Amino acid sequence: MNWFSSQYWQQRDMERMIGKWLRAGVFLSATVALLGGILYLQQVHEIPDYKTFHGAAAQFRHLPGILHGVAAFDGTSIIQLAVVLLIATPILRIAFSVLAFAIEKDKRYVIISLIVLCIILFGMFSGLGG
Repeated sequence: MNWFSSQYWQQRDMERMIGKWLRAGVFLSATVALLGGILYLQQVHEIPDYKTFHGAAAQFRHLPGILHGVAAFDGTSIIQLAVVLLIATPILRIAFSVLAFAIEKDKRYVIISLIVLCIILFGMFSGLGG
């Protein structure tokens, strides 16, 4: 039986798999954030100044900088990776929905899901969002 056939996948199976992906993504993000928080509390020995706002350092604004910090076991970078994982979870859900609708041969929802996915990805990678 073909793995990408509608006979192999029933609609309820798709919904369950998408639900499992969402739960796994949130759990993974929470676990990474917890580990990063523990490392952060061990590494930082200064009291933050809450009177003035300081934006995130440049290394935390881009994925390569975050991954470089994660490789060095920097707590702040690991927390930032958890945020990236949390943001990626619903985006992967939309991508999986495109695949699920394609298997069901529902062209209308494939197109709608692709439009939503393209808008999200364009907003993330274009740099026009701020």
